[in-house]
Amino acid sequence: MPVRLDFKSLTGAVGIVRFFEIFLSCTAFSLVAHVGQYSGSYGGWCMFTWCLSFAVSVLIIVLELTALYSRIPISWDDFTTSFAMLATLMNLTASIIYPTIFLAPGNQAHSDFKIAATAMSCLCFVAYAVEVGLTRAKPGEVSGFLKTVPGLLKVLEAFIACIIFITVDGSYQANSGRQWCMAVYCICFIVTFLIIILTIAKLLAMFPFPFERFLAVYNILAVLMYITAAIVWPIFCFNARYGKPTRPSKCERGNCLWDNQVIASVLTFANLAVYIVDLIYSARLIFIAQA
Repeated sequence: MPVRLDFKSLTGAVGIVRFFEIFLSCTAFSLVAHVGQYSGSYGGWCMFTWCLSFAVSVLIIVLELTALYSRIPISWDDFTTSFAMLATLMNLTASIIYPTIFLAPGNQAHSDFKIAATAMSCLCFVAYAVEVGLTRAKPGEVSGFLKTVPGLLKVLEAFIACIIFITVDGSYQANSGRQWCMAVYCICFIVTFLIIILTIAKLLAMFPFPFERFLAVYNILAVLMYITAAIVWPIFCFNARYGKPTRPSKCERGNCLWDNQVIASVLTFANLAVYIVDLIYSARLIFIAQA
């Protein structure tokens, strides 16, 4: 069966933006790879972000050009929008992490290449943010769940949880309070990730009860659990009885356990705020459905 090429997918606004994403992400990882300035976990994260952005964007363009995406048993619009949201967040963090670690005082080797890579990463973040704005559901539009604001919030919640996992690695075993917080992060991440996967796989119809009610109940539980984590984590990290209330004098940037604990605290409050906003949207969906 011959494959017909759909050039309209390339000449539209979204298609043009995706070409910019490919060019910018490719340029970013090429510059960094040329000078070999991506050592350590933070450098690896940035390189992974740019490579993943490039590879998946190329795959999306090829599948849409050949119309082969229609043969894949997934919700294509949900997949492309959720990936654009994920890539936006990943490139945002890479644009912050890379210059913080690799352009710090005392690490100025090949600074011109690293500054250029940072600029490409920032522009790549903007490009993906534009794609999210172009593809997300408009008011009154019938679309997949992940194209709506609650769906995009689910991607944000899962992403923040992943960053928390990275920052708490090696410190959450210290006491029972931190272990409880880790349990909160894991439980909420697993449920949120399953919602995203079931949506993309078009399996939400398998729910034996209304999906909107499930979201509302889950978001209530997630908010309550994150409230406990937002209280418990700082106490069991920065109280003199359980941790260190002030930053140690000898704490290397990019490899400081105390810094990571502060980041985890901030991200816990950030994800709590996201879940609260998500809960508000979930409640609105129930009221609209009943109206």
